[in-house]
Amino acid sequence: MTRSRRQVLAILQRAQQPLSAAAVHHELGLCCDQATVYRTLHYLEEQELAESFVLHCSEHGTERYYTAILGEDGEQLPHRHWFHCTRCHAFIELGNCAVSAMVRAFEDSQHVSVQHHVLYLTGLCQTCLTHAGSDAGSGPACAGNKTAP
Repeated sequence: MTRSRRQVLAILQRAQQPLSAAAVHHELGLCCDQATVYRTLHYLEEQELAESFVLHCSEHGTERYYTAILGEDGEQLPHRHWFHCTRCHAFIELGNCAVSAMVRAFEDSQHVSVQHHVLYLTGLCQTCLTHAGSDAGSGPACAGNKTAP
């Protein structure tokens, strides 16, 4: 694997929330151009080292967000779902995937094989909800920028 691919994968593995290609590019600094970042993220998905989902945000438009599938030690990371705050843009992990049982029941009843599923929720995080109507709770320092237990 090339150095730039290893660097992008390491950024995804360390991230506590999904990252856009622009965020990965920013994290890399000047070592790679944005086209290289996009190609690398696509490669990592093809190799099943990362996965992505598309999220529409009224402020940022439609963006693809990426997460690592394998940890830094090569261990399989748990499948995750996310809540996205539409005000401060924090991601909060929803915890263990509760959709798997529903998927298995659907597969059994419909005689299909589901290859992948995506679930994300959008709304206001606790901080933004508490401070609705003020500037408090907006931005990356918002207390909503965390993962759920």
